[in-house]
Amino acid sequence: MEKVRFGIIGVGNMGSAHAKNFLAGKVENGVLTAICDLKPQKLEAIRQLEGGEGLALFADYHEMLASGLCDAVIVAVPHYFHPPMTIDALKAGLHVVCEKPAGVYTKQVKQMNAVADQSDRLFGMMFNQRTNCVYRKMQEMIRQGELGEIKRVNWIITNWYRSQSYYDSGDWRGTWRGEGGGVLFNQCPHQLDLLQWVVGMMPVRIRSFCHFGKWHDIEVEDDVTAYLEYENGATGVFVTSTGDTPGTNRLEILGDKGKLVCEDNKLTFVRLKMSEREFNATCKTGFGEPEKEVLVPETDGKNPQHVGILNNFANAVLGLEPLFVRGQEGIHGVELMDAMLLSTWLDKTVTLPIDDDLYLAELNKRVATGRVKNGGDRVLDTEGTYGSRQK
Repeated sequence: MEKVRFGIIGVGNMGSAHAKNFLAGKVENGVLTAICDLKPQKLEAIRQLEGGEGLALFADYHEMLASGLCDAVIVAVPHYFHPPMTIDALKAGLHVVCEKPAGVYTKQVKQMNAVADQSDRLFGMMFNQRTNCVYRKMQEMIRQGELGEIKRVNWIITNWYRSQSYYDSGDWRGTWRGEGGGVLFNQCPHQLDLLQWVVGMMPVRIRSFCHFGKWHDIEVEDDVTAYLEYENGATGVFVTSTGDTPGTNRLEILGDKGKLVCEDNKLTFVRLKMSEREFNATCKTGFGEPEKEVLVPETDGKNPQHVGILNNFANAVLGLEPLFVRGQEGIHGVELMDAMLLSTWLDKTVTLPIDDDLYLAELNKRVATGRVKNGGDRVLDTEGTYGSRQK
């Protein structure tokens, strides 16, 4: 094939943004041929865009999968449907890019990954924040040992402010039944993915305090503080909310050789001239610290976001370059989200990996008693809301 033919399942906020990127010619080796949504007005809105007149429109995604019009699909629907639609597409012989999060609960994501492992099609996850040169540089420096042994990881990411109108824009938003969670599942999947990807390890224990509907008329979490423990003895804190303004986005990673700080999309490295562990063992004065220098690590300056992921995926399908983000890696972020909720629900520290069946049982309790919303279904303009955050 000369170009990969893409279809999009779901043209709400993110699906419509992906469609606009294709129609604007931003995916060099990909072309949009079909879109699918339950709402005819959403389909028509995309077709009315410049270049959209030739798109095939579908109300049933099974029909799109069987149409022969697509080589790959993007799954951009509410969270619960990510795994089953991805599974159906892979079984239909199509390549798949799945929007974040990979799913709502670990059990369904593991089922999806099992199918992907047996498929000869490519499966990718829309972790567009991994394309940010700042996070790529942090991951590279840690992998190469420039920080030494990791001791502490702190991320406060509260610049997600959302008014009540945001949650009222969709029937599925802010509900256990429709969304499966709140700020952890909608705004923070990227940060939770980066938390393990950049640092290079997952926590083994989590104690969290999630507040449900603290700042909004919703039933899911909109304020979270979580304490993390790692196998090597490192600890961490993760704080997020959709109720803070002005908010903060500051990631600190401390190792025995120095500290990386990312804030306002700028990276600083405070490098110790002697390892803290060595200084601790050899210092005889009682006071003092190792000498240090403040550096600004050089990056390649590139941050292509969604377009970067789509270009890489199309090129990977054509065999032109390796796939940057394997879809199976999405399980890690879902494990962290689920662990944070489960710890709060059980009011205790939980170990990872969590008990899949226990989490699903606890989630289903809340789905069964949760609200059913009616009337909201509005596509919001997401332009300019990406940067180092998304959705």
